[in-house]
Amino acid sequence: MQHLVWFRNDLRTADNPALHAAMQESDSVLAVYIDCPGQWREHGNSPIQRDFLSRNLQSLSEALAELGVSLSVLECDRFDEVPALLSAFVKEQEVDALYANRDIGINERRRDKAVQQQLNIPCRVFNGDCVINHGSIATQNGEMYKVFTPYSRAWLSTLKAQGYRLLPVPEAMSRACKAVKVALSGEMKDSSDWHAGEPAAQQALAHFCAESLAGYGELRDYPAVEGTSRLSPYLALGILSPNQCLAAIEAELGALPFGKGEQGFSWLNEIIWREFYRHLLVAFPRLSMNRAFKPETEALQWSQGDDVFKAWCEGQTGYPIVDAAMRCLKSTGWMHNRLRMIVASFLTKDLHIDWHRGEAWFMAHLIDGELAANNGGWQWAAGTGADAAPYFRVFNPATQSERFDASGDFIRRWVPELGDVPAKYIHAPHGWLREHRRESDYASPVVDHARARKYAIAMFDALKDKEES
Repeated sequence: MQHLVWFRNDLRTADNPALHAAMQESDSVLAVYIDCPGQWREHGNSPIQRDFLSRNLQSLSEALAELGVSLSVLECDRFDEVPALLSAFVKEQEVDALYANRDIGINERRRDKAVQQQLNIPCRVFNGDCVINHGSIATQNGEMYKVFTPYSRAWLSTLKAQGYRLLPVPEAMSRACKAVKVALSGEMKDSSDWHAGEPAAQQALAHFCAESLAGYGELRDYPAVEGTSRLSPYLALGILSPNQCLAAIEAELGALPFGKGEQGFSWLNEIIWREFYRHLLVAFPRLSMNRAFKPETEALQWSQGDDVFKAWCEGQTGYPIVDAAMRCLKSTGWMHNRLRMIVASFLTKDLHIDWHRGEAWFMAHLIDGELAANNGGWQWAAGTGADAAPYFRVFNPATQSERFDASGDFIRRWVPELGDVPAKYIHAPHGWLREHRRESDYASPVVDHARARKYAIAMFDALKDKEES
């Protein structure tokens, strides 16, 4: 029997349920990846992530070839062309069964349903996406949790009860085959600052756990230090699995942490956040359709503010921590998580600009862009998402800067025009610049934070009043 493994956002040979099952059940296995450049553009994914994808597909091709599995890279413009393309490939290769790991976006789910309807062979779908399978964590009413804290308690309870399963790299078939050369089309931006392939991802995971896991809770909020894992690009494309992250935590600490006071729990909690957003995406398809999690917030009167939006995009807002973060994103394709919260709050609560615009800008530039986490983070910041906290959470950019970049090291790296401003003044440098007759060195603040905060709260109050009337 000839089995076919359809790779998507699961570009790995280890802990890959679809690949593992296909190779256990047949001694003749092929693999395919279907590139849809038109769909990639429509989804707004970044050129740097596309380059990273191309490089990791090449690495996957080589790893599969060592197992005796040949990877074919097919191309069609959009998802609606995939069923016919895949059907023709299945017939040509005389495939008896298709194996794939679940893809969770609504367009992907519609594509997969159409594929299953067109193919005349068994299609087996696995959970290679989350530690805890989608839909298996529910309230007493059988519904998906809408708030993180009770969800996290249920997630931890489920993990305690059922554990997790880490699958090895399958045993190689009789002989190796030749790896194909992968060259995706479309706009690319150099991603070589990030090493590609499973070995590099595993090495990065091991290094983080050995060097930074113990201090993650204390250091993760400081962008000038290497306190975060920087594993998100690998998780976004499935080069690493969340199960592998759990196994690495357990290997480093001797056991998984299940309580807030335990070492390593802060990073495990980030994995739970990742799963929360992915489970939400499956439970509430509207999140894949540019809709707010809280439908009533779609009536919010956002500002159009094209000029200030451009200033935010270019890192010219006059708020140093915001500008440093945005310039870092545009240059490197990555942004520290604390900074993501700061700049998202600034766009939505200070500039009063629709979160959709920020979400799209991030996706167009991030190397780790993926719908569930990006959408979840933006809606959390905007006050439209799955969050129990009141809408009047508004980050003060100067206070955040003073707290998390006290000496201004991160700011100076990305805003060189403030390079010689003393740490005492760097978080709000305009008075110092005026005193030294250097007002023109740096952008003036595009908004007054105190006034903007009051307006943001009034915006939501007006919405609340409208609902109650």
